[in-house]
Amino acid sequence: GTRIICDRKFLLECKNSPAARTPPCCLPQTPGVTSLAQSSLVKLEELKERNESEEAMPDQDQFEMDI
Repeated sequence: GTRIICDRKFLLECKNSPAARTPPCCLPQTPGVTSLAQSSLVKLEELKERNESEEAMPDQDQFEMDI
């Protein structure tokens, strides 16, 4: 058989090409594999909202002490 031999430099350059950064046009949408699952999207949105609300809160001590 015929072997195709590529050097390391060529392969590293291929990962930065625009074709390697875009998914194929006819790829089926499989939640969790080719696209984020709906539950993952909801969780991501909740995490973003939670982080934003925590950032909006003023700095508070972790523990309150009664002196």
